[in-house]
Amino acid sequence: MTTSTTVVHLRQPDEIDDPLTDVLRAGARRLLAQAVELEAEAFLAGMRELKLPDGRDRLVRHGHGPERMIQTGIGPVAVSRVKIRDRGAATDEERVRFSSSILPKWARRTRSLDALLPVLYLRGISTGDFQEALVALLGREAPNLSPSVIARLTAEWQAEYEHWQRRDLSARRYVYVWADGVYLQARMEDHAECMLVLILGSSPRTATPEGRKELVGFQVGVRESAQSWRELLLEVKRRGLAVAPEIAVGDGALGFWKAVDELYPGTHHQRCWVHKTANVLNKVPKSVQASMKADLREIHGAPTRAAADVAIGVFVEKYGAKYAKGAECLTKDRDALLAFYDFPAEHWDHLRTSNPIESVFATVRHRTVRTKGSLSPSTARLMVFKLVMAASKTWRRLKGENQLPKVLAGVTFHDGTEVTQRPSTRAA
Repeated sequence: MTTSTTVVHLRQPDEIDDPLTDVLRAGARRLLAQAVELEAEAFLAGMRELKLPDGRDRLVRHGHGPERMIQTGIGPVAVSRVKIRDRGAATDEERVRFSSSILPKWARRTRSLDALLPVLYLRGISTGDFQEALVALLGREAPNLSPSVIARLTAEWQAEYEHWQRRDLSARRYVYVWADGVYLQARMEDHAECMLVLILGSSPRTATPEGRKELVGFQVGVRESAQSWRELLLEVKRRGLAVAPEIAVGDGALGFWKAVDELYPGTHHQRCWVHKTANVLNKVPKSVQASMKADLREIHGAPTRAAADVAIGVFVEKYGAKYAKGAECLTKDRDALLAFYDFPAEHWDHLRTSNPIESVFATVRHRTVRTKGSLSPSTARLMVFKLVMAASKTWRRLKGENQLPKVLAGVTFHDGTEVTQRPSTRAA
């Protein structure tokens, strides 16, 4: 007997009716199953020479494992793992095992999701909000997104960060160093804290120079004190940065300079022109800032040190009488502002400012502002680490890489050009 019913299934308010996603998941399920089968067949084909004493194949198909759900970017996809049996192994140690590279034995999520979830956490989504935030992307029934899973993934990032903090630095020769203290709008402690950051331009000890920039160290310090910088420099020195970098670039207000003079006394000082320009302009009225900024640009853009000295003299003559504080702010650091002239001209764009740090942390500042102060100190450190490490893959390399060996060898440069011979002296 047939029965009819008038019960109609109504779509729940939080359900999303998306036939396209259903089709995509069904197609992904079929493609994944085919890929796993082909991988198993390729493995068996490569083991055909393994035979039993009676001539039969030692490795054979042995069905499938239980079906499990793999969380993907389009939601959960069901799949079964292919099982292969070794019929000739006498002991467990001799057993030939098949491990799928497409579908690892204990995988529950795609690697892209493993990377996505901690990023969302670091950017302000709390662990309790993940399932609600991702329901439109992964579906209401999406498994493996519990708060404990997110906490475990973040712990893995913490372990990666701690391993990075302990890595050996002795295999490379660091030529230039950029230093800065970066204040983030995160939920730090009551007293003022900032991220102390070191980015170094490196070259390997052997082979051709790379001119690569890399994040070498950072830590939360008390303001930008000399003691905080000293602790960071001591740590990188202990891990292998024994030879002093040739020149350090940074803001004049840093306690970094006192610390670097103590630990790396041979390192030259180069004050950042972006910071210096801002400091000078802060001491004069807005009405003259535009013209003064253009005059400052004429100084650090001069082709030679002599021309830069002349431009500084013109600046002082033009503004010194009326804006003495601005002129004094410039002239008191004259030597440190012009130190880049003693290095290859190809490197001047890199050495005049601490832009390698400023450009990277513009992204970090944007992310911490978006979190509206929700980050703890430990989470802020993880955010800095992951965002900077991701950004470092696109950092601009040092121009004029062929000049790095000359800098390391102690070759003298005058106004950016290599000094090939000493000036002749006339006998008395």
